[in-house]
Amino acid sequence: MKTFLSPLTPEQESDCLKRIREGDPAAKNELTLRNMRLVAHVAKKYQNSEEDMEDLISIGTIGLIKAIATYKEDYGSRLATYAARCIDNELLMYFRAKKKTSKEVSLYEPIGTDKEGNQIQIVDVVEGEEVDVVENLEQRQQIARILHLVPKVLSSREQFIIVKRYGLFGNKPMTQREISENLAISRSYVSRIEKRALEKLRKNL
Repeated sequence: MKTFLSPLTPEQESDCLKRIREGDPAAKNELTLRNMRLVAHVAKKYQNSEEDMEDLISIGTIGLIKAIATYKEDYGSRLATYAARCIDNELLMYFRAKKKTSKEVSLYEPIGTDKEGNQIQIVDVVEGEEVDVVENLEQRQQIARILHLVPKVLSSREQFIIVKRYGLFGNKPMTQREISENLAISRSYVSRIEKRALEKLRKNL
């Protein structure tokens, strides 16, 4: 797995959050890059789910971006704690959306195993943990903003890849490998376009 930048100190993180509130886009970028190790750590929990690890990290990055956009210091927890929950939720939503597109889905159908080797079933995703109403509302508003931005700031190819990768607008989620075959380009090229598109969305949030 690639090497990620080390996390920020509490003081550096607080400074970044302050700069974000003041409208500094560089602070958002720094906070995202310095928390990619957290994304990889959460994604490893699903490494036995038949999904490529890079795909899982890409999906988890969406959760990180949402966390940074919605986090408030008065939540009573560190950003990392809040972000880990958002990243995990994003991955679980991906698996749930993927299973919903299957013709026959059992609530007890396995979708992989966690890092302890325990089997993860659809029912685990559907039941989930208790949802914080305020947090849920903020996340839905953020998702709505992202959906609004997709056709406005992305090129046609970037839009196609993001829509297909994350199953936006009712589409079936696809892996980078499936998209590369569809577009007749390399998987690494799909990955680069996806990362560039995610960065565009993040900057415009």
